[in-house]
Amino acid sequence: MVHLGKTLLVANPVSQNGNGAVAAHRAGEALRSRLGEDRFDLVMTEAPAHGKRIAEESAGYDTVVALGGDGLIHEVVNGLMSIGEAERPALGVLPMGSGNDYARTLGLSFDLERSLKQLESARPRLFDLGLCNGEYFAETLSFGLDAAIALDTVERRKRTGKTGTPLFLASGIDMLLHHIKEYRFTASLDGGEPFESSMLLFAVQVGPTYGGGFRICPEAKTDDALLDLCIAHPPLGIPKAVFIFLLAKDAHHTGFKQLEFKRASMLRIEFDEQPPAQIDGEPIPSLTYDVSVAAHALRVLVP
Repeated sequence: MVHLGKTLLVANPVSQNGNGAVAAHRAGEALRSRLGEDRFDLVMTEAPAHGKRIAEESAGYDTVVALGGDGLIHEVVNGLMSIGEAERPALGVLPMGSGNDYARTLGLSFDLERSLKQLESARPRLFDLGLCNGEYFAETLSFGLDAAIALDTVERRKRTGKTGTPLFLASGIDMLLHHIKEYRFTASLDGGEPFESSMLLFAVQVGPTYGGGFRICPEAKTDDALLDLCIAHPPLGIPKAVFIFLLAKDAHHTGFKQLEFKRASMLRIEFDEQPPAQIDGEPIPSLTYDVSVAAHALRVLVP
């Protein structure tokens, strides 16, 4: 692990229903023993947005490792991007969340011991980030039904203890049956002519998955300097919507005529009515969204 250099482990102790604290201590012992006492530090987050504040002050480190879910990664990424490129640490990930979509994109194991071994052999690659209304996202930005599902899972996880695919399936079916709604919007891609349309969901992806492994944009690549878009247009009845939702788990949804796939490096979306909206699983309410790709913006450790 010498290639990690001086390393800061940022851990969310309440991730995965409280398992994060135990995992952080186990990972901390392993990293400290391999890197040395003077080349390793562990900081636990204590409140929302704390991960961002910790990462903002990490310029003296070579690597910042986020142990938690996509929400913590989102915070750490935004903190790292406040540091100048020359001093900015690389990002490492030890997955300990309910969805772990960014970890999937990196090809990481969800088993702590295995992901630690992957970190040992990982090497940095330059990854794209998305940028929406001044906030970076590592994996996903979405509006409408899929955002409603993502935001609902936070409360549902606390209530049921479910994680991963079962959590997102339960939320998705409930939203599809009871909360499906269309939203009118005006959009322009890459500065082109604005167009008006309506949508049930609108996903903007850096990586291919969201919602705990649903491959909404299966062709998305993290280093092509493009954002992949999936727009579901009405009309779409509940039975067909549920069917497409289930097919999306394994990327078998792409042939339906109601789904439109596009790529862009920049887009502007204006909604007539504020839709549910999420950025890496966190709410981002607005009527207007200015979105762009930050190409090859962050060094990320990949096995």
